[in-house]
Amino acid sequence: MLLSYLRKRLRLTGTKYGCGGGGCGACTVMISTYEPALKKIRHYSANACLLPICSLYGAAVTTVEGVGSTKTRVHPVQERLAKCHGSQCGFCTPGMVMSIYTLLRNHPEPTSEQMIAALAGNLCRCTGYRPILDACKTFCKESVCCQRKANGKCCLDQEDDLFDKEEKISTRLFSTDEFQPLDPTQDLIFPPELMRMAESQPKRTLFFHGERMTWISPVSLDELLDLKAAHPKAPLVVGNTSVGPEMKFRGVFHPIVIAPARIPDLNVVKCTDNGLTLGAACSLSLVKDILTNAISEFPEEKTKVFCAVLQQLRTLGGEQIRNVASLGGNIVSRKSTSDLNPILAASNCMLNLASRGRKRQIPLRDIFADGVGNNTITPEEILVSVHIPHSRKGEYVSAFRQAPRRENALPITNAGMRVLFEEGTDIIKDLSIFYGGAVSTTICAKQTCWTLIGRHWNEQMLDEACILILKEIALPGSASGGEVDYKKTLIVSFFYRFFLEVLQSLKTTDPCHYPGIPMEYRSVLQDFETKMPQSIQIYQDVEPSQSPQDPVGRPIMHQSGIKHATGEAVYIDDLPSVDGELFLAVVTSSRAHAKIVYIDTSEALKGSGVFDVITAHDVPATNEFYYSDDPEIILARNKVICVGQIVCAVVADSDVHAKQAAAKVKIEYEVLEPVILTIEEAIKHNSFFEPKRKLEQGNVDQAFETVDNIIEGEIRIGGQEHFYMETQSVLAVPKGEDKEMDVYVSTQHPAFIQEMVAASLGVPANRIMCHVKRVGGAFGGKLLKAGLLASVAAVAANKTSRAVRLILSRGDDMLITGGRHPFIGKYKVGFMNDGRIRAVDAKYYINGGCTPDDSVLVAEVSLLKMDNAYKIPNLRCWAYACKTNLPSNTAFRGFGFPQSALVTETWITEVADKTGLSPEKIRKINMYKENEQTHFKQKLDPQNLIRCWNECMEKSAYYSRKTAVNEFNKQNHWKKKGIAIVPMKFPFGLGTRYLSQAAALVHIYTDGSVLLTHGGIEMGQGIHTKMIQVASRELNIPMSCIHFCETSTTTVPNACASAGSAGTDVNGMAVKDACQTLLKRLQPIINKNPKGTWNDWIKEAFEQSVSLSATGYFRGYNENMDWEKGEGQPFTYFLYGAACSEVEINCLTGDHKNLRTDIVMDIGCSINPAVDIGQIEGAFVQGIGLYTMEELKYSPEGVLYTRGPDQYKIPAVCDIPEQFSVSLLSSSQNPYAIYASKGIGEAGLFLGCSVFFALRDAVTSVRNERGLKKTFALNSPLTAEQIRASCADDFTEMMANNESASSTPRAISM
Repeated sequence: MLLSYLRKRLRLTGTKYGCGGGGCGACTVMISTYEPALKKIRHYSANACLLPICSLYGAAVTTVEGVGSTKTRVHPVQERLAKCHGSQCGFCTPGMVMSIYTLLRNHPEPTSEQMIAALAGNLCRCTGYRPILDACKTFCKESVCCQRKANGKCCLDQEDDLFDKEEKISTRLFSTDEFQPLDPTQDLIFPPELMRMAESQPKRTLFFHGERMTWISPVSLDELLDLKAAHPKAPLVVGNTSVGPEMKFRGVFHPIVIAPARIPDLNVVKCTDNGLTLGAACSLSLVKDILTNAISEFPEEKTKVFCAVLQQLRTLGGEQIRNVASLGGNIVSRKSTSDLNPILAASNCMLNLASRGRKRQIPLRDIFADGVGNNTITPEEILVSVHIPHSRKGEYVSAFRQAPRRENALPITNAGMRVLFEEGTDIIKDLSIFYGGAVSTTICAKQTCWTLIGRHWNEQMLDEACILILKEIALPGSASGGEVDYKKTLIVSFFYRFFLEVLQSLKTTDPCHYPGIPMEYRSVLQDFETKMPQSIQIYQDVEPSQSPQDPVGRPIMHQSGIKHATGEAVYIDDLPSVDGELFLAVVTSSRAHAKIVYIDTSEALKGSGVFDVITAHDVPATNEFYYSDDPEIILARNKVICVGQIVCAVVADSDVHAKQAAAKVKIEYEVLEPVILTIEEAIKHNSFFEPKRKLEQGNVDQAFETVDNIIEGEIRIGGQEHFYMETQSVLAVPKGEDKEMDVYVSTQHPAFIQEMVAASLGVPANRIMCHVKRVGGAFGGKLLKAGLLASVAAVAANKTSRAVRLILSRGDDMLITGGRHPFIGKYKVGFMNDGRIRAVDAKYYINGGCTPDDSVLVAEVSLLKMDNAYKIPNLRCWAYACKTNLPSNTAFRGFGFPQSALVTETWITEVADKTGLSPEKIRKINMYKENEQTHFKQKLDPQNLIRCWNECMEKSAYYSRKTAVNEFNKQNHWKKKGIAIVPMKFPFGLGTRYLSQAAALVHIYTDGSVLLTHGGIEMGQGIHTKMIQVASRELNIPMSCIHFCETSTTTVPNACASAGSAGTDVNGMAVKDACQTLLKRLQPIINKNPKGTWNDWIKEAFEQSVSLSATGYFRGYNENMDWEKGEGQPFTYFLYGAACSEVEINCLTGDHKNLRTDIVMDIGCSINPAVDIGQIEGAFVQGIGLYTMEELKYSPEGVLYTRGPDQYKIPAVCDIPEQFSVSLLSSSQNPYAIYASKGIGEAGLFLGCSVFFALRDAVTSVRNERGLKKTFALNSPLTAEQIRASCADDFTEMMANNESASSTPRAISM
């Protein structure tokens, strides 16, 4: 593949490995080809991880290094992404640069639609996309003012109304004046030698022979037919987007591959009298462009098929996939997930087939006639071209799809439908209905269509059609992911939507005869579209008196921003290979709970390039770490306790050889009982990690007797995968003497890695040097698990005396590492009729997985933070960490708070339902009002909580928008809006003093330059940038004089983890301490020569033998908690915030769109508003993922199904609110932290639940309108499936009456 060739062979490491399946865009490159016939150069973006090198003969490849670098010239795309703060951890940035750069090569002044489409195939886990889009907007030609509708004024004129005059408020995080202009003449030209080659060399067949396979690229159709006759089993590969993932993830092997992309017959584009003929090798992007042109040229009546196909192409994959994937490949692979096949089949498209001595034409629908076993196309036949017909008068065509995410996601269900009426009537002459995603391939409802011919297009026909379709399209009870009812509902909902569309179209042809559809039904005919979001960020400017050189409080660009954008920033797998380095591949358990009877490594050891297999017997010292009663285990010894536990590992000379050999290790198991996967099973088997925790205040039982009302309920909250863009990575390098070893690892806690590796090797910690330059995202997932993986690599390096590199594939990373704890909250709440909550009795169960990790701590934090912003006079809550046979769950941004606070907000909303009061009223009544105590007797002053709430109410214009939402809902039946506002109190603290100690080391060299290091880890949160800001202020020198090299256990020992939002707080204090020590030493010299320069003073100090190196130390916050008494001061201070979100849902599909979010956050005095606002937005979007999209699914045996971006959907560009505003509360002080700032990394995540409750509000209005009074429970994530099921109507009713034989579900959602 191109990716490994670029990275390993050419050492161009700017192009990153993110998923290996074309799903994340981290490896995007630009491919340029030259067409000699047209004298045209074509540029397109593509995923390097799916591109076979052999397919690039004659093409030029541009990587991020070719776009620009700090050594040559930084390209405007790179500069603006960095200066607009569009990179945090920086791992996805080169891919973003390449997507934008390619667009600009084709369209130097793109529209915002083109820009947003270009990024649909790129994922970012850190930023929440807003700053990336800000950078993009600077290239777009139209104005990008927000046109805030509230008062018809532009946001820039609106400042007068928004702010008090006294405070200096700023809304600009970057200045466009600094940007260099985009100059297309400066871009790299297409290599002239490739042009000459294309024009002068006759085309010849290419043969490439690899270790195990042969690639043949013929140039004529006849030759291709000969090859196909000789090798009928060989697949034809154009874009490798189907065969590639099959070979990579499913172990399919093809000894011969035929690449027909260079054959002219397969690339034809022909207009005929009755339609378009397109070559089977045409890329989907080309098809999209051709159809777009055809639609603008032909009369509307002829282009209905084109429009429907185009509609599906817009959301199919990302741009990178569409640029290479072929039309023919999409059809012939006959995947059930093809969005094109149902519409092409329904539209009577024809396939032109050829084999040796034979050509024939068949209807496309024939290849789906009898399901998967269909053999209409013989093995030696190939698809040459596809004919897409014009539509006729009286013919209507539509295509539909519903996917877990609107863009770049495979569909759950899709459909293509066409009807032809007898001339001038509404009598059905011909009807065809095809569905995809329902069973294993595209399926036709032909009985239904046949039965309905001759009927009028009316309600009676609709009722009959729905019954017929459900009867005919029988879904197996175990349809993938157990979404059977949802798929069935979609099948009839799509037909209903088609019914409405056609009725409305009939009206336009003959309004007298056909009344069309009621006004309130019409909005559902419009699909949600992704628009360029408009955003505003508001923060308090620095005081005018502050020295211009003092950077604190200013929106400074991330120190590595430019290097992120040029691909020069080095991550673990970018480190150059060490001489003789080996690669490690892990072998994981396939059983959830079993005894290991025997490990057979004989086949694996025979593999080419294999050095050794590492098992538990190779661990020199500690293999089981007892941090509590149950151990954390490096390598499984006698039994396995989850699927994905590491049993052994293969060491080989390349990652390919290591993986091939790992697949050959055979393990024999003897299954053990019980296998516990879910929280319910853990409760049943009484399987918990000790201790269980409880907090109580007031007299709960007595309070329940005096209240007016009591509600009881439960909510389930699914887990969440960290999905850091850089997977777990380690490079262990033995030094060769004194048992020393350098360990380069992507972790949040180097000291812990050092301790674990030393213990496992049985050497003192002073022999293990752990180094971290930067981490490509972590979010809590690179603590304990990174230690176990580093130990595996270190044991292998120790045994082989070679450097060992372990880079987990995305699938292995998701399988092995665990994530956020799935959670069940059970509650009983007593309240008065006026909404005052008097008593709460709650139990929280978290799914800890198979080892303790941080689970008990997470349970404790969920108890301590469960009150969120509310004063509950009588309260009893328990927390249990369940021990199950899943991979151990671990720390994740928010740490228990996002779950327990969602439970709290859920019963707040239910109290509102019960009392008939609005949720915001219940929230306000029960909010902390004056200086009070929490339920664990810690004092708090909630005045900033109230300020955030009021300001958010005002900035979001909540009440007027709520009225508008109600108005919209009255006028629209199938679409509804919802709005919600949620407050937040986020306590800051790690619970014990020693966990927040920190140290720093500052050297001043004789040339005046400063080297700074501290114990914090840079993982995207900008900690090094902020530390340099601190040092710059303290030493009173410019930031450019200060350098940060790496975090290492050799310079700062025993550092705490960078976790719990505390990095800047504690390391900032240590840096400040070190700088003050140095200044104190320099003071006498400065006093003697006050007019001197910094360099004069340093030189003088050296000559006077004054030490120019100092350590700084911070003892940590004085925090404690006594669980026996249920009281303490576990936190140092509180952050406050509020968020208001508005959404719109489609009641027929369950799809939704985030319309607007306003966030107000109290973060004290921001050290760097650009970084802090980026943290709030990034966390918020991660929260949207947690609460509305990200769903982990396991098999009943405990095997994770969702193992990559194909199955697991994190938010993409299409998911962020169309209007997104963040304001930092002004004039807020925090006496406890550095420069009155607050630790902000985690708090924003919970605010994502404002979207969850806005969705709940929309669903409530649907249910009220339909008279459904029954209370309903919504679990998290609130996916389209749940929304659709809650919007009960005639179609969901049909599901209840049409119970198919339900068998065991194929997937358990956690």
